[in-house]
Amino acid sequence: MQPPRPPPIATSTSAQIPQHPAIRGFAVGLLALLPLACGDAKGDSDTASSEAGDEDTSTPTGDTGNVEYPETLVGTFQVQLVAPVPASDTSPASAGKTAVVGKVYDGETPATIIWEAGTKSGECQLFTPRVPFCDTPCGGSAVCVEDNTCAPYPTAGSAGTITVKGLKTSDGATEFTMDPIANNYQPPGSITLAYPAFAEGDLVTLDAPGADVDAFKLSARGIAQLELKNASIPLVADTPVTLQWTPAADPSRSSIHVKLDISHHGGTKGMIECDTADTGSLELPGALISELLDLGVAGFPSIIVTRRSVGSAAIATGRVDLVISAKTEHFVDIDGVTSCSDTSECPNGQTCQDDLTCK
Repeated sequence: MQPPRPPPIATSTSAQIPQHPAIRGFAVGLLALLPLACGDAKGDSDTASSEAGDEDTSTPTGDTGNVEYPETLVGTFQVQLVAPVPASDTSPASAGKTAVVGKVYDGETPATIIWEAGTKSGECQLFTPRVPFCDTPCGGSAVCVEDNTCAPYPTAGSAGTITVKGLKTSDGATEFTMDPIANNYQPPGSITLAYPAFAEGDLVTLDAPGADVDAFKLSARGIAQLELKNASIPLVADTPVTLQWTPAADPSRSSIHVKLDISHHGGTKGMIECDTADTGSLELPGALISELLDLGVAGFPSIIVTRRSVGSAAIATGRVDLVISAKTEHFVDIDGVTSCSDTSECPNGQTCQDDLTCK
């Protein structure tokens, strides 16, 4: 039998994610990438706003118009709804919050892992990782991006004092400013954001006057918190899985991104990613699930589902995105896989392996 699962991490909307060092590290790593994430969101921001002012160069999802933006992502501002987590036997409850972080660079951040596109079926595709190797180390200021090819890390810059509108604070205000601290943006310590800090469909805008980087204005629509309706998510070869959630009030203003990675604690061997409309359901094809299972499984396999609304703006060096998101992470059930954080959770005669499975 599967041992009792550890309590959840505070960053998940699910009460199913384990609280032990390996899982915490994975979650912290995801949060650390917030200012750089959502390079795959470029396809979500192809419409123009007529409500944010005549000088608005951004594009909130679902508003009218068609605007092409650069492929090169140089900055991201994340507004994330973090759902409350109930108390468990081993951890206290945590309140819901609205988190805001942002950063702008003078170029694109190079990737250290190349994800090779594999089988595509419907709105989902299988990817496998490839890590480039450079005979000569790239040093601390660059990274190996292809075999024997180094690329420099970009430099973060200031966009000046950014004015934020449309996010409610705990005292009822809907406007505040953010100054760059070591070229990182987040609300000042004197500001506490409400949860949620907006209603679904509300317009959120960021207005940057420019400094080291060009001026820009971003806007995107508020979203509702996301929660899956699935009581369980079993993975069986050649068997499709249907995910279900409450759809957006206006599905054209947000999208759903799915990431299924069942081997990340043993060194990721592959993943399935899907992008779909926010209409309430998505089927993961059984053939893709078979391919992913064949690549290998590690302990605590999970699926991350993210609702997001994206607005973009173009500056001289590339594209800056505003991403308003809410995510939920759930365990998936795989026959024959017993997850563990130590050997005491394993059946008699088995031990907890480095990949967090009992064998």
